[in-house]
Amino acid sequence: TFTFHKDFTAPLYRLRINNIQMKETQEENQSTTERVFQDRQYQVDAAVVRIMKSRKTLSHTLLISELYSQLRFPIKPSDLKKRIESLIDREYLERDTANAQVYNYLA
Repeated sequence: TFTFHKDFTAPLYRLRINNIQMKETQEENQSTTERVFQDRQYQVDAAVVRIMKSRKTLSHTLLISELYSQLRFPIKPSDLKKRIESLIDREYLERDTANAQVYNYLA
């Protein structure tokens, strides 16, 4: 318990007493995670384009492993696949005609 000590003096003008932080609800936690992922989408896209620009042609598994080594935050493989599909739709990448597991850099 806290008690008041009236004779206490300190050279500082302000003293910090940490408050107990409120717990985030499940909905708030999920919305925060979603916002963070939306902010990181551009980093993922840039990393994919950077890797593909240097390699020109790369298989899906090698691209995913290279992305995991370059990205400094945890990300699910399904999210990476969505970003790759988005880049294919925007015509930065294409699937190889002979092998669907291989991507070619277009731009």
